[in-house]
Amino acid sequence: MDALHTRLLVTRFGESFRFYDSLLPALTGATRTRGDAEGPYASWDVDGQGALALFDRTAMAATVPSLRAPGPGDCTMLVSRVPDVDAAYAACLAQGATPAGAPADRPEWGPTLRSAHVRDPEGNLWELQSY
Repeated sequence: MDALHTRLLVTRFGESFRFYDSLLPALTGATRTRGDAEGPYASWDVDGQGALALFDRTAMAATVPSLRAPGPGDCTMLVSRVPDVDAAYAACLAQGATPAGAPADRPEWGPTLRSAHVRDPEGNLWELQSY
């Protein structure tokens, strides 16, 4: 289970993909598990755990509208796999998170994928997902 990993939101997907795809295997032992230079998504794992993901910023903005006019901290987001997206979203809101994207099924990302997005008290974006 991918408890927590970083996703970089990039505007030059192909260039970023080639950079990480050429370096991560040798430097960290990561293996590419999804995607290619065409995008809009790619990810690398180490020992079966998510290590890094890239997502095209424009494609992500279709799900998180606030990314259309990104702030200075919107180059990175945290991603966590959770057992229940709706319950995790509610728990985050109860602790003061700001909603950034309500829970929704995302079959275009995976046949059983469901996700929601919140911002922490500092404004950092966090995706909660189950699949």
